[in-house]
Amino acid sequence: MNKLSLFFCALALGVSGCSRPPAAQEPVRAVKVLRVGSDTLTSGVEFSGEVRARVESRLGFRLGGKLTQRLVEVGQRVRAGQLLAQIDPSDVKLAVDAAKAQVEAARTQRDLAAADFKRYQALNEQNFISGAELERRDSTFKAAQAQLDQAQAQLSVQTNQAAYASLKADVSGVVTAVEAEVGQVLAAGTPVLRIAADGPRDVVFAVPEDKVARLRMGQAVTLQPWAQARETSGRVRELGASADPVTRTFQVKVELPVAQVLPLGTTVSVRVPGMGTGLEGKPVIKLPTTALRQEGQGSAVWLVDEVSMTVKSQPVQVATADGNEAVIASGLTPGMVVVSAGVHVLSPGQKVTLFASSAATSAAPAAAAATK
Repeated sequence: MNKLSLFFCALALGVSGCSRPPAAQEPVRAVKVLRVGSDTLTSGVEFSGEVRARVESRLGFRLGGKLTQRLVEVGQRVRAGQLLAQIDPSDVKLAVDAAKAQVEAARTQRDLAAADFKRYQALNEQNFISGAELERRDSTFKAAQAQLDQAQAQLSVQTNQAAYASLKADVSGVVTAVEAEVGQVLAAGTPVLRIAADGPRDVVFAVPEDKVARLRMGQAVTLQPWAQARETSGRVRELGASADPVTRTFQVKVELPVAQVLPLGTTVSVRVPGMGTGLEGKPVIKLPTTALRQEGQGSAVWLVDEVSMTVKSQPVQVATADGNEAVIASGLTPGMVVVSAGVHVLSPGQKVTLFASSAATSAAPAAAAATK
């Protein structure tokens, strides 16, 4: 082989070695689908609530002083009459001692006036003094007695003040908050502890101002504790009279059944039937939340073309939620086939196949019967 032939052979090999390999075809993904059908919206609107004690007291001292001792912590159970905290009682004890001394001085003056009146009474009986002088001694005795009564009342006040230096629980319950620490100088009435009293419980939740008018006293609602699978029922016990100045929502309290024992702070879903978008009882389109994805500023689903077995994006508008399903206000019509799972791994125009070669299932009982 001559040199020219060798050159052309090498050139052909170089060109073939530098060429790019053909691009890999996008895989055909298996997806779960459902055929859009109509259903009825029945569940109403859900709110997130919290279990609270019906009676919650904020306890504080009835006089000011320095907090020297706090004997309980958050979450601790207390009983009525139990000592919770103390302030420095030194000044109060001094006031009690001063009141006791005043009582003794007033008692001495009263006893002296009583003895003087008795002596003058005997002299009056012997006509040695006038009746006017006896009346003056009687007035002196009564004034001394009044001063003693006043001193004794002041001693009772100071004794009560000494008792107020110890903060005791007025009810049995659970400590839910500590609002003062040891060493803090407190004014009279400053909250120190918050106690949730044993007894009835409420589920408290907030309602927007555009929906509060649809609630009424005694209305039945459904309660679903997040930590339990069993639902229970309750009734609206209290409606907020004014909106919260920050959130502009109204506080609503639902009476929790006595038999339903839930820890304080438990999260509960409150479902209010017949309250929401006005679609209750009307035919609507519902999709599982797994079928939705974010696209721009809204939501979208993947539609399946049953002829080419490709997917395309379809924007939808979500009206509300019905349990674990989303109620679609616009963007879909019954009969469309929608991808119900795995929506985040697809791209427009991608070929798909039905998962496990199963036929499309229906999103609604009526549509399911029609496709069988």
